[in-house]
Amino acid sequence: MAKKVKDAIEKGAKRAKDATDRAATAAKGVADRVEAAGDRVRKSGEKIAKQGSAVSLKVIEQAELNTREAFAAMRAAAAAANPAEVAKIQGDYLRQQGARSLAHAREIGEMIMQIGREATGTEKK
Repeated sequence: MAKKVKDAIEKGAKRAKDATDRAATAAKGVADRVEAAGDRVRKSGEKIAKQGSAVSLKVIEQAELNTREAFAAMRAAAAAANPAEVAKIQGDYLRQQGARSLAHAREIGEMIMQIGREATGTEKK
């Protein structure tokens, strides 16, 4: 009888140990997946931050270009010989500025769309 009790205790202990081992293995697997997901999120965040900086720099470059063009137009208008020439300079500037604005908007829009494609994994191949 003592042997049966001892065997039952040993079987129960082995089952408990096996269950504990399976739970520990499963928990380690979950922890590894969570850690890997965290690494991917961190890397993605770093990439998005770099891309955000690129967009900001592009906006600054565009603002600098717009400012240079505005001052060039003002200098030309100040040196104009008559009001008709001033009106032509202003018209040309406005037309060119409109074209620049569209080009800038397209460029920034494409940069933002690329960031979105990369973030969602839908990049053009």
